[in-house]
Amino acid sequence: MSKLEKRDEIARAALGLIAENGFHGAPMAMIAEKAGVGAGTIYRYFENKDILINELYRDLEERIYPIILCGYEQKQTIRNRFLHMNSAMLRYFIENPLDFRFLEQFHNSPFGVAHRRDKILGKKKECDIFLELFREGIAQKIVKDLPLVILFALSFGPILTVTRDHILGFIKLDDVLIDQTVAACWDAITA
Repeated sequence: MSKLEKRDEIARAALGLIAENGFHGAPMAMIAEKAGVGAGTIYRYFENKDILINELYRDLEERIYPIILCGYEQKQTIRNRFLHMNSAMLRYFIENPLDFRFLEQFHNSPFGVAHRRDKILGKKKECDIFLELFREGIAQKIVKDLPLVILFALSFGPILTVTRDHILGFIKLDDVLIDQTVAACWDAITA
């Protein structure tokens, strides 16, 4: 197994265990066992668990953003760009429930709080297409002039909730319901 394959196997094992058991329920020894490597091997790739968790999040962003941006056209209306990105994100989460469950835990942990704070305050510059879209929408008086944290909550809170409910089997999201949900999120932020 190459170094890259070993790192990826460790990351997959960690993602699955964390998604199922939470951060505290997935000790490094358990991750190593699931990945089929010695406990010491993990530390060749990830200095500690905090770094592993942050790397898993970075890996997730690297997987999801190209999917969200596939077919995205800057010249489209703000509404159409919003609908495109949110629909793509919702579909990605439905198709990748482990990624969703990890992301949900990450954002509700101190790791996620620090990340969100940096992103909303503009300290993180990567993957800020949503920030740009909101700012453009506010400037054009298409989007309500609300604090960014509220725009994010109105735009993505419902997406996260319906994704969770779909994964838990409380609702079956089909294309029509996905489109209606995303349109309702748009309606919540429009001026």
